[in-house]
Amino acid sequence: MRIGADTGGTFSDLVTDDGRIVKVLSTPTAPDAAVRTGVEALISGVRPTLLAHGTTVATNAVLEGSLAPIFLVCTEGLTDVIEIGRQDRPSLYDQFAARPTPLVPRERRLGVVGRLASNGTEVVPLDLESLTVPPPGSVVAVCLLHADIEPSHERAVTAYLRGHGCEVVASHQSSPEFREYERTVTTVVDAGLRPLCRDYLRRLSDLAEEVSVMTSAGGLLAADVASEHPAALLLSGPAGGVRAAAAVASACGHPDAITFDMGGTSTDVCLVQSGEPALATTRHVGGYPVRYPSLDIHTIGAGGGSIAAIDAGGALGVGPDSAGADPGPACYGNGGTLPTVTDANVVAGRIPIGSRFGGLDVDADAAARSLDDAGVSAEGVLAVVDANMVRALRAVSVERGVDPAGLALVAFGGAGALHACSLADSMGMPTVIVPARAGVLSAVGLLASPPRREVVRSRPDPADLQDLDEELREVRDDVLALAGASDDVVVETALDCRYVGQSHELTVPSVDDFHEVHRQRNGFARPGSPVEVVAVRSTAQWPPVLAVEDLPVPDHRAGFADVAGPTVIAEPDCTIWVANGWRARAAATGALVLTREGQS
Repeated sequence: MRIGADTGGTFSDLVTDDGRIVKVLSTPTAPDAAVRTGVEALISGVRPTLLAHGTTVATNAVLEGSLAPIFLVCTEGLTDVIEIGRQDRPSLYDQFAARPTPLVPRERRLGVVGRLASNGTEVVPLDLESLTVPPPGSVVAVCLLHADIEPSHERAVTAYLRGHGCEVVASHQSSPEFREYERTVTTVVDAGLRPLCRDYLRRLSDLAEEVSVMTSAGGLLAADVASEHPAALLLSGPAGGVRAAAAVASACGHPDAITFDMGGTSTDVCLVQSGEPALATTRHVGGYPVRYPSLDIHTIGAGGGSIAAIDAGGALGVGPDSAGADPGPACYGNGGTLPTVTDANVVAGRIPIGSRFGGLDVDADAAARSLDDAGVSAEGVLAVVDANMVRALRAVSVERGVDPAGLALVAFGGAGALHACSLADSMGMPTVIVPARAGVLSAVGLLASPPRREVVRSRPDPADLQDLDEELREVRDDVLALAGASDDVVVETALDCRYVGQSHELTVPSVDDFHEVHRQRNGFARPGSPVEVVAVRSTAQWPPVLAVEDLPVPDHRAGFADVAGPTVIAEPDCTIWVANGWRARAAATGALVLTREGQS
């Protein structure tokens, strides 16, 4: 028995490899409690062989500013890099725009004498005696200048601090990539999350013979490995859903798609091309750049629990504040009184009276009262939240030079299928796919995701491409050393490329591919211009323990006949709104494919 468990802001979803599911209310103050409750509800008295887990612990800690207190050791004179940051200004003319609070206060930032040049040669010898050693038991992030090229100084400092009883996280292991600010932030986040995530994962260790955790890149890691570098878990939950949605779309004949995951507190969208989700090398979480490979998921604060309100200017806004799991939307009858998107869907008739969410009966009267008391209409709330989500869909398609008319929209999460037809109409997308078990698809994706390891290495001379093939062989060997001997492991390499003079990179399979990818992303290419390679990457990936196609088709999807809208299809884990002019039919893997009337 294998179980996928995804912790969300409102519900925690669990699914077994034979297709059984359970939804329980999340327990934000102790997320493992909900997971434990769900496992016991599925297989009481039996220990599963695998628990594949998607967690929000890392993300919430960064967003809430609750990282463990740590020290930061930098090259002397560079201790304020983490506070200076970049000169990017999200609101150019806003004099009151606030920058994120530095993750380490100045009194905990320590300098050490010693300096390397940009090519890794020593300029100033390392003087360990110049370093003020934190108290024993302290967690210390170490990020020295150019340690991504030559880690000798950083290794010496790490050994010195460990000899004094400190726990150390070093940048050449967490983020061996150039750019001091991003490397420092990533190392600090890794260090600040380690005590929290390690304790959390240990509390789950007795639930299964093996506990694996989803990374931001959509691959599974053993829990003990993940606890050493928990910054890799910042998009843990959403990544599982994207993996499963991409597989379902391909099985239905739509390898090019946008995944659309609308849960209780947020909406996550991701572009899929040729069956593979888009990847990113850096993600911003709470305003902080974290340089771990991740699926390129765009997130906004729009979910079923998003609260609707009239602002000071008299305009209707929806989100990003959410009613969460406690008290939740008013229709849950759990003490909530503020109007939410879910309440609007109930009043609009898209969620049938008599539905149950996580054991709670829908209270239509309470939903209507919440809207009336706030002076908002169900139609207005749905129009505003749909407009917010359309902007998110455009960000991963139109703004990247991809025509949405050639894409399918894969809708999942508890609320995704309620809004999919409206969004597809707004985007000119011809097809909506609602996977089987759409309401718990992120949990399904955890079981259907591959174990995965990555290695990245900065290059001291980006313009020198002479030894590039040898460097690719070396990172390939490095990732195989992490992966261990295996006949079914698949290893791929990639390059971070840019034109000379540019300050941003694109990750591509080869230098030859760079020009076309640059044209697609930026609207132009310069084939005759020299290209720099700033980093080389390698990924090892195994087949998943379970394919989405292996799960049995749910009874309520078996034998499904064509249904014309407008109509509601109520399912155990989600509700589907088939809008006027749309028709739903059964497809591969038990998915429903929605198309406009008259469209083949």
